[in-house]
Amino acid sequence: METTWSRLARRAARHRAGVIAAAVISVLLLSLGLLLLWNYRQERLRRIAGYEPTNRPIWLEALFPFDWLALHCSPVYYGFGIPRGHGEAVVLVPGFLGDDRYLTEMHLWLRRIGYKPYFSGIGRNVDCPDLLTQRLVMTIQQAHMDTKQQVSIVGHSLGGMLARAAGHREPALVKQVITMGSPFRSVRAHPLVLSAANFVRSNIVRERKHRQEVTNSCFTPECSCRFVADLLDESPSDDFQHNAIFSKCDGVVDWRSCVEDETALNREVTATHIGMAFNPDVYRTVANLLAGVAAV
Repeated sequence: METTWSRLARRAARHRAGVIAAAVISVLLLSLGLLLLWNYRQERLRRIAGYEPTNRPIWLEALFPFDWLALHCSPVYYGFGIPRGHGEAVVLVPGFLGDDRYLTEMHLWLRRIGYKPYFSGIGRNVDCPDLLTQRLVMTIQQAHMDTKQQVSIVGHSLGGMLARAAGHREPALVKQVITMGSPFRSVRAHPLVLSAANFVRSNIVRERKHRQEVTNSCFTPECSCRFVADLLDESPSDDFQHNAIFSKCDGVVDWRSCVEDETALNREVTATHIGMAFNPDVYRTVANLLAGVAAV
């Protein structure tokens, strides 16, 4: 005859089995929901004109502190083994979501090796690129007035795209433009980055459209503004030099979107996307390009 304890034990076992089954089903449903949400986000991003999601290994960006450590252990950081400047103006332009402060390391380094560095003065890079380019041009003009020389521009990520556009607007004032991980050929980036870009784009349109400062296509390659026109201008830019630094370890943007058609203008480094602002290989390359040293 079955005892009360055995009935309770069997009932508890059935209850545990039911809880486990419910948990497994919940996890499967949640995974399916996340998968569907991911696919929806991917398709939504594809419908935004000019955005091209790509499966970059974004987890690599967690390694950017090693770029910073390598920089501080490198002789390049202290000015050894690289060509030095002679007071030439160099304007630094931050990337998407960033401001001038994270380029302080490069700013101080350029000063140590003999250049006259300038921050971009654009504020945080989360506004209409055409308006940011206008602010950047003002900084370039000021640097030119201070030094009475043509200005070099070094731009990181989206900052490099602003630098190229500014070079087209003031070719007489610009000596060269150096881009670091800048997808000027096409906006091919990790979906998380594109989602952030779409969020910024929505805010820009909402805040500025009523003042007739932007259009619905602002912050996309389909915008009709002068910034996009400057980037799409493929006429020979003999007025100023331009070089592209890229990394196949970039976890944010597709490196193939960051290179010039003419391979001699490209310089490959080993760095994360974020870490390009702190990487010794990048610093050495920038020093050589600023000094006009040919690639070896």
